[in-house]
Amino acid sequence: MTYWFAGQLYKDDQIKIMVSDPALAYGASVFTTMRIYENSLTHPLTAWDWHCDRIAQSLHFFTWPQPDWQRTTTGCQALLTDYPVLRLTILADGRELITGRHLPLNLEQQQQEGVTAWIAAEPKYQRSLPGHKTSNYLPCWLAMQAAKGHGARDAILIAPTGEWLETSTGNLWGYSDGKWYTPPLNSGLLPGISRARLIKALKNQVISHIPWTGKRVNQFECLAYSNCVVELLPIHTVLSGNIKLNYSSTHEGLTALKQMFYRPSMCEHNC
Repeated sequence: MTYWFAGQLYKDDQIKIMVSDPALAYGASVFTTMRIYENSLTHPLTAWDWHCDRIAQSLHFFTWPQPDWQRTTTGCQALLTDYPVLRLTILADGRELITGRHLPLNLEQQQQEGVTAWIAAEPKYQRSLPGHKTSNYLPCWLAMQAAKGHGARDAILIAPTGEWLETSTGNLWGYSDGKWYTPPLNSGLLPGISRARLIKALKNQVISHIPWTGKRVNQFECLAYSNCVVELLPIHTVLSGNIKLNYSSTHEGLTALKQMFYRPSMCEHNC
């Protein structure tokens, strides 16, 4: 594979890093994952400015130095022709690590047919520092592995009080009685870029930011989650112990929400 690290392009699948580096020892880094549209960082749907802003804000919060942004941009440009998805990681000392990957092979099919999600109810799956996308991603990784063991595509993370928060890789959306619902940020979830952009695109529609209790999720007509790679994936089945919750994956509300990704309001920077 090809990757970029600290100002240099490498064609290798290994990286040289000190064993005492805080990024390795403690997960002391922040990252963002971008889908590159038309091989361009400046394409509106790539949302380059949004991703840079999120990293910059987290670095400021942790009082870590900002990276060399020009060098970071150069690194991303060096990889984007080979990979449609880039992960940009900034270590605690400001060095940049940029890796790439391909879109899931069955993404279009999943977008059309929907997927299964599994409820990750145990405390060990609760995200640490949920307001920031740090590389201490162990709870989410554990939840994802457990979900796969149950035949699910992703896991739904739960608050200590039992409300649904998000999936291990994205933000949740539910539809009922002509209204969209998404869990509130103050409930302890990661503020996703796609979530923020969809809220902006839906500004003329009713969106409810209330906790997702058991009663609420049983009222949804359809369910989905969003992130910058998959855009929007319908969830047709949720596994919760011995209980299965079923939702429509062909609901007209989902079609309308998917179209929001390509509306002008999704392509405007609001940070």
